[in-house]
Amino acid sequence: MQNFDIQQLLNKVGSLYKLVNLTSLRAVELSDGAANLMGEKADPKTINTALREISGGKIEYKVKDKKSA
Repeated sequence: MQNFDIQQLLNKVGSLYKLVNLTSLRAVELSDGAANLMGEKADPKTINTALREISGGKIEYKVKDKKSA
């Protein structure tokens, strides 16, 4: 098991809710065959890879603007 600095991850993303969502979405993408953005050997635990990518600044959390109808 790999240890991650949760405070550093929270500073990059903004909140625990956003961190959980971003990590889970990215882990699903990795499970579906998306390329590892860190250029490392594939980790069988996609959650670890997703957290490393977030920590490394390779992916960000952005909120879509609501379109007025």
